Amino acid sequence: MPLARSLSMTSLNGLPQWEDEDLPVEDLLLFEVSWEVTNKVGGIYTVIQTKAKITADEWGENYFLIGPYFEHNVKTQVEACEPPNPAVKKAMDTIKGQGCQVFFGRWLIEGTPYVLLFDIGSAAWNLDRWKGEFWDASNIGIPFHDREANDAVILGSLTAWFLKEFDDKPNIIAHFHEWQAGVGLILTRSQKLPVATIFTTHATLLGRYLCAASIDFYNNLDQFDIDKEAGERQIYHRYCMERASVHCAHVFTTVSQITAIEAEHMLKRNPDVVTPNGLNIKKFSAMHEFQNLHSMYKARIQEFIRGHFYGHLDFSLEKTLFFFIAGRYEFSNKGADMFLEALSRLNFLLRVHKSDVTVVVFFIMPAKTNNFNVETLKGQAVRKQLCHLVKQALYCLYRGEIPDLNKILDRDDITIMKRAIFSTQRHCLPPVTTHNMIDDGNDPILNTIRRIGLFNNRTDRVKVILHPEFLSSTSPLLPLDYEEFVRGCHLGVFPSYYEPWGYTPAECTVMGIPSVTTNLSGFGCFMQEHVADPAAYGIYIVDRRFRSPDESCNQLTQILYGFCQQSRRQRIIQRNRTERLSDLLDWRYLGRYYMHARHLALSRAFPDKFEMEPSAPPKTEGFRYPRPSSVPPSPSVSQHSSPHHSEEEDEDEDERYDEDEEAERDRQNIKSPFSLGVLPQGKKQQHGEYRN
Repeated sequence: MPLARSLSMTSLNGLPQWEDEDLPVEDLLLFEVSWEVTNKVGGIYTVIQTKAKITADEWGENYFLIGPYFEHNVKTQVEACEPPNPAVKKAMDTIKGQGCQVFFGRWLIEGTPYVLLFDIGSAAWNLDRWKGEFWDASNIGIPFHDREANDAVILGSLTAWFLKEFDDKPNIIAHFHEWQAGVGLILTRSQKLPVATIFTTHATLLGRYLCAASIDFYNNLDQFDIDKEAGERQIYHRYCMERASVHCAHVFTTVSQITAIEAEHMLKRNPDVVTPNGLNIKKFSAMHEFQNLHSMYKARIQEFIRGHFYGHLDFSLEKTLFFFIAGRYEFSNKGADMFLEALSRLNFLLRVHKSDVTVVVFFIMPAKTNNFNVETLKGQAVRKQLCHLVKQALYCLYRGEIPDLNKILDRDDITIMKRAIFSTQRHCLPPVTTHNMIDDGNDPILNTIRRIGLFNNRTDRVKVILHPEFLSSTSPLLPLDYEEFVRGCHLGVFPSYYEPWGYTPAECTVMGIPSVTTNLSGFGCFMQEHVADPAAYGIYIVDRRFRSPDESCNQLTQILYGFCQQSRRQRIIQRNRTERLSDLLDWRYLGRYYMHARHLALSRAFPDKFEMEPSAPPKTEGFRYPRPSSVPPSPSVSQHSSPHHSEEEDEDEDERYDEDEEAERDRQNIKSPFSLGVLPQGKKQQHGEYRN
């Protein structure tokens, strides 16, 4: 869904348009296959969901998504209807006639694409036969105990069966995402079906496993014994499914340059096209609107802080910054280990320099819990009691009367007020987690907090809150959706070691919130290519590739400390610049890479009907922002000319800064950062890469 909720206007202001020969979509069918169609498991769901609109706009009634049927998802997300295409209906009826259930409808997301969902359970009686056919086609055996791989065989066999029921016309493009859908691709090619195939890996299977084990991954890409590593982790059959899918596809794509290098070594094939992930973006008609949302949701977070730190609220909320990290609970891969170490060093710096800034850091990473922490619930209850008493006094002020406590407070109210005041005199520290963790003794985040000593003491300038559940507007603790929470924060910190793309910093950028990423994430590499000085636009990139772990941690600490030194005005300017980069992440700009991949697949599958010059792909110009020339946001280069600056000096700075003028200057500075997504041949490991 769009990340905006008000009157909006289109984005892509000033971005170059891309001209390419249109495909005769009326004579083609496009099927996109993924385990995450209507089924949210991870980031691939977001890719497919947000990309659906531009694909449906291009292909109309000839675009279909294929995935597994889950009743609880279909009831809330899909509207049943009849297939508009006779060939699709005929293929579905054939499969239904053999006892396998198929569901067809419209997915109720932006673009409302058609979805075709196979009931895995209804077809499970064919599993042994299909596993045998898959062995005959690929020599890959699937163990009986791996349910996920068995389900992938069922989905893939149904997909290949479905595609086999079509005649030679119309021509078909089938786009498969990740290894769970790859069985369908392998069977389609082994049966020599007239289908143009594309395979996209969003992260290599073995790469994720190796990085989770804290192995020196990027520094040893060309030294791993791939078969041995996959076998030791008991995923050899899955790895073979993924690698076979990659080599069977007419076109192989991946989501970032850093993942393309990884795929070259792990899967032994260079990607044909790099297809960055985007978002559906609707920009606010007024520049200040997203700033207003930041203020509104920041106030909601401040309300939570008042309750969570009751009895210890000896810091000013007006001088408090909110940082956060969110995503899968992958302690090392997501960089939570480095973030905590940097927070310890930041706490030391703020205390030594006697800073009046307080930093509250949220860890939004789902883990196994029993329920809410009683102490956390008590804090919110105390806050609500005190707010109720204060509101009664405010009503008098709104009527123009001086509050008379004898009139607005009866005996019971005074008793409640005294109890609330006594309750604020807590004798324990504010909790570092909002929930009761099931295995807190072995929780890596809590163990690191214990080691570095960030227990939310009064003297700590950095406070830590672990929220081990996804955010929800119905929560009794922090009643905010994820988007609302992000808008209310000041900085998102994602120092990932393994991040093939990175939707979390991308979502921050779209909402005008600065973020920290790394040069090992797809998003970080993308921004380095498109923006001359990413830090000036609120995209801080930590070097985790060419620096040691300690050097990277020091760099992250300096970024966080520098951000704490910014004035409120500098943060506002930076948020404006960050939000302007959202044009780069719009699917209407990035969708061209998927269009190119489809053209390329057709030219390889049907060379007599579709032609494309492989040596000269359609050119695309990127949007490369220069460094802003006015009022730099970094406090290190915007020091006042005298130790005791005057208000007049601030006013002069305001006169020099013109946001609209600066935005127009950026839009006129368009350069070509790179050609269309083709990975350079012979990309070698560079000297000096570190694992950290």
